Amino acid sequence: MQKRRQGVRGTGLPMIPLRDQVFFPNMVAPILVARDKSVGALDEAVEGEGLLFLVLQRDPQVEEPTKRDLHSVGVVARVVQAMRLPNGIAKVLLEGVARARMVRFYRSGPGYRALIQLVPFESHDSPEVRARLRRVTMYFEEYVRLNRQVPDEVLMGIQGEEDPAKVADFISAHLTVPPQVKQELLSAPSLEALLDKLLAILVQEQEILKLEEKIEDKVRSRMQEDQRQFYLQQRMRVLQEELGEAPEEEFSKWEEKIEAAGMPEQVEQKARSELARLRQMQPFSPEATVVRNYLDWLVSLPWSKRTEDRLDVELVQRILDEDHYGLEKPKERIVEHLAVVKLAGRIKGPVLCLVGPPGTGKTSLARSVARALGRNFVRVSLGGVRDEAEIRGHRRTYVGALPGRIIQSMRKAGSKNPVFLLDEVDKIGVDFRGDPAAALLEVLDPEQNHSFSDHYLEVDFDLSEVLFITTANTTHTIPPSLLDRMEVIELHGYLEHEKLHIAKGFLIPKQLKENGMDPSSLRITDGALVKLIRRYTDEAGVRQLQREIASVCRKVARKIVEGKEQAPVTVTARDLEGLLGLPKVQERKLPDRDLVGVATGLAWTQNGGDILHIEVTLFPGKGELILTGRLGEVMKESAQAAWSYVRSAAGRLGADEGAFRGKDVHIHIPEGAIPKDGPSAGVTMATALVSALTGRPVRRDVAMTGEVTLRGYVLPVGGLDEKILAAKRAGVSKVVLPKRNEPQVKEMSPELKKNIEFVFVEHMDEVLEAALLDEGKGT
Repeated sequence: MQKRRQGVRGTGLPMIPLRDQVFFPNMVAPILVARDKSVGALDEAVEGEGLLFLVLQRDPQVEEPTKRDLHSVGVVARVVQAMRLPNGIAKVLLEGVARARMVRFYRSGPGYRALIQLVPFESHDSPEVRARLRRVTMYFEEYVRLNRQVPDEVLMGIQGEEDPAKVADFISAHLTVPPQVKQELLSAPSLEALLDKLLAILVQEQEILKLEEKIEDKVRSRMQEDQRQFYLQQRMRVLQEELGEAPEEEFSKWEEKIEAAGMPEQVEQKARSELARLRQMQPFSPEATVVRNYLDWLVSLPWSKRTEDRLDVELVQRILDEDHYGLEKPKERIVEHLAVVKLAGRIKGPVLCLVGPPGTGKTSLARSVARALGRNFVRVSLGGVRDEAEIRGHRRTYVGALPGRIIQSMRKAGSKNPVFLLDEVDKIGVDFRGDPAAALLEVLDPEQNHSFSDHYLEVDFDLSEVLFITTANTTHTIPPSLLDRMEVIELHGYLEHEKLHIAKGFLIPKQLKENGMDPSSLRITDGALVKLIRRYTDEAGVRQLQREIASVCRKVARKIVEGKEQAPVTVTARDLEGLLGLPKVQERKLPDRDLVGVATGLAWTQNGGDILHIEVTLFPGKGELILTGRLGEVMKESAQAAWSYVRSAAGRLGADEGAFRGKDVHIHIPEGAIPKDGPSAGVTMATALVSALTGRPVRRDVAMTGEVTLRGYVLPVGGLDEKILAAKRAGVSKVVLPKRNEPQVKEMSPELKKNIEFVFVEHMDEVLEAALLDEGKGT
């Protein structure tokens, strides 16, 4: 047992009832003593041993308490310092000494006295006590951190203290809990009970404090946001007043813009509805920004603005001729289309689709149409577009949403009747985000495009007055449903004389201007231009030719600046290798002589057309057919069909019956790195096979194209313009074509057919008659 303090047990001490304060052992704190009996007890203590008994009243309102009004457990305290104030109240600094239980209460002289019994805790340092104390200390540290009413320095009072009872009393004294709760702690029967009670109170207080902190943070955050909004609104209001742009002025401007936009009634209702929403919003809220952007799109679109058309057919023809040399058929079809527009008063019929190799003038032709009509021109490239939203736009619910390319381009055009070019329509892709080609159906269909729906606008836009023109390099990759809505106008490659004229009339003046050269400072001879066309370019159009001419201009310009040349400079064919290096294209030449087993075919390529030399060789083997030259599946099947035809008709064709026995046949098409495919080389392979079997040479000046059947019939093929152009470049004098292609040849330009003899055939017998010489006349 802890030693009792001497002179206290069983003795009566002056007593002061406390209204709302609980003292603990070892606690030092001041109190104010005002009641007469309490002042008398204080005087008695000061005159005596300086000890007092402090006990809490059950009801703080009672002025003269009895024993029933007081708690039984209190604290013996020592008077450290006492001071009388002028008003008779005493201020006393007291130090708690020990717990004590009041045995008897009585009045004695000027104050109260109490007979007490000390009730100290048993002093033991058990693991249970240490465990409880550790938990209490941990929670008290967190309690001090959360409770702003308790200073952090309080924690220093328990650091290094080894007596569990002192630590427990110290913590109890510094809790900000009601006096009745503190009295329960003071009245605890044991140290274990005190620690358990402390732990429960601390856990509860910690939860309350955390909740208060959370609530306080929310309130503070809300107050800060409200203050920020108020500050920004007040600042914006001042700025608007300084600039003369009050909120009402902004709404008035929107009203004026809506009135001036010339919107349809439905669209105007939508715009006014959004403006009404904007009035109810905070000026700087994200929703207000979205609404402003939407209104800006609505008021800036050309709902009723249009340009005046110049439907003078002769003027249109003249402008097209000024801008483009050649291309007679495409220009003729465009003029016809515009003549119909003039008579009908509106655009009606299919959309024009300009199809041709790169560099043949498709885009510039559409631009010339806009210039001739006096309309605005806009262009949208569809190459690689895979998302339907690129056409129809994104819904406004998405962050950063915008209208699709159609609506964006209409805003850029500034009128509702522009010439609208959809470039590279054959390169539209499809993936999980939708099919852009399906969205274009509504755009290009005259029956539907009067009410085109964009996801962003959410209102219909009239595209019926737009003149749509599309371009493509090939029709094979255009979806059939989209191709069905367009009229295809083919732009074939330019002839050599056309390229020469374009270079002299368009490309050279343009490049001289772009490279800062005077028109008279450089002259390129016709011979040099022809060599540029033949040996430095391999294309159907003139794009590469323009790059080569630009390179010549730059190199000549450098020589003039460096003083190595004096203007004017003349560039001849002999000068090209010094300026541009060695030729980049090998000339497509015909064989030097008539050969056995070698026939010349005609092929279509994306760059226009080309000639193919098909070689056939027979050698001892197992009777196999060998195909080389990187051939596609269709071409391989065409070779097998030609081989089957030749074997079945060998006797009639003049081949020995044993010509196939014990021999392999090898068909090769040179330039094996270039992939080749298609059925049009069937007659050429059949001709080369017959030549190899019979020993009859093939005429070197004859080229041919056509599909062959197992019965020897010749079927029609496509790409004739490009193929004839390739034959003309190579110097072919006779071309063998399927009979059913004769109508297309009749429609070709006379210049293209000039100096070429056409032989139209229906069967291989006619092909062989035109292409093969008698045996012994060739090598």
